[in-house]
Amino acid sequence: MIICRLSTILGARRIKVSDVCRGTGIARATVDRYYFDRVNGFDREVLSKLCNFLQVKPGDLLVTVEQGDLFTVRVGTE
Repeated sequence: MIICRLSTILGARRIKVSDVCRGTGIARATVDRYYFDRVNGFDREVLSKLCNFLQVKPGDLLVTVEQGDLFTVRVGTE
């Protein structure tokens, strides 16, 4: 499963979604879909603008996670 890490990146850098919209020209609804990881299809132009604005590579923004890992309960990991 491919997930979008936009919320993680913005949180780590303390960047607001509104700043991304202003800096990229991407509509708020579109940025929200990426932020909340509700994107069904990835638009190259949007990805390019996000990557350029955040100065990251597409592989930093979109990562593959094994679905089994999503539901694994980790008990007693220290």
